[in-house]
Amino acid sequence: MNLSMLKPGEKGKIRDIVMGGSLKRRLMDMGVLIGEEVKVLKKAPFGDPIEVTIKNYNLSLRKKEAEIILVTTDDK
Repeated sequence: MNLSMLKPGEKGKIRDIVMGGSLKRRLMDMGVLIGEEVKVLKKAPFGDPIEVTIKNYNLSLRKKEAEIILVTTDDK
């Protein structure tokens, strides 16, 4: 499951970032790290952007960025 599939209010734990290069480095610099808990706060009507909380701060991600972040949830 990727981060863009979570609904507002749902939480997950980051499992992997499936893309390498500068985008992965930029996301990691913003605190998107494997093992961190992420919570979706809200989504725009068409799902872009997505506002999430990671490490006690809010971060807005584009849908394409959220799609490369794999998460696990407690219910699975």
